[in-house]
Amino acid sequence: MSVCVARWLVRLGRENRALQRLRRFVRHESGGAAVEFAIVAAPFLALMFAIIETAIVFFAGQTLETAVADAARLIMTGQAQQQAFDQAKFKDAVCARVFALFDCKNGILVDVRTYSSFSSANTGKPVDANGNLVNNFVYQPGGPGDIVVVRIMYEWPVYVSLLGFNLADMSGGKRLLMATAAFRNEPYQ
Repeated sequence: MSVCVARWLVRLGRENRALQRLRRFVRHESGGAAVEFAIVAAPFLALMFAIIETAIVFFAGQTLETAVADAARLIMTGQAQQQAFDQAKFKDAVCARVFALFDCKNGILVDVRTYSSFSSANTGKPVDANGNLVNNFVYQPGGPGDIVVVRIMYEWPVYVSLLGFNLADMSGGKRLLMATAAFRNEPYQ
């Protein structure tokens, strides 16, 4: 046998062994589940975090709505006026109705205004074109028979934005949660 043929047979044997190893590796399925999980895990977890965050934001908004409805009743019935509430005391009344969800001292903003008619009442979000909060809030609870609009706001931080769906509606990746109550004060004495 010539040297060239011998070398060729050795090379063919090495290639054949390498091919056999490759075939065994491809047929081996013990790591398949781990690879499939790695491919699916990241999108699944991102979707789960987005769903959880959306649920928490909507729950926080509903909690704020309930707190505003309860606290606005203090103004509507004249209790806030008779007890000489100012903006800070009214904010404390709102904070007593919202618990662990909000940073009440630093985050809750209160705007109470008196209007001449319901059609002139401003119930819109106080956000400028750049997505910044316009903080010109006052506390005017009015007297008996006055039309009052109570707006309570909180800038909620948004962490997950997924596939173009972003809950943030303000600059800095925040969502303005706002609850509003519009009513006519009762004829209290």
